[in-house]
Amino acid sequence: MGFRFQKRIKLGGGLGLNISKSGISPSVRTKIGTFNKNGYSTKTGIPGVRYQNSGCLVLFAFTGFVTFLIYQLK
Repeated sequence: MGFRFQKRIKLGGGLGLNISKSGISPSVRTKIGTFNKNGYSTKTGIPGVRYQNSGCLVLFAFTGFVTFLIYQLK
């Protein structure tokens, strides 16, 4: 079993920086899940269970933009 280190620094508005042993990466948290440079993870409603997909950066940008639009229209 490997050692895992992860720390999140909140920047406000769902934005944050994730710090791990492999480096620093930005992420955006919404009500439906988390989007970052490696893909996205979605909440399932079951504690401790999430769906994670490692998609391409274009998909990440598109889903982030759609999520932004949805929350701006509410």
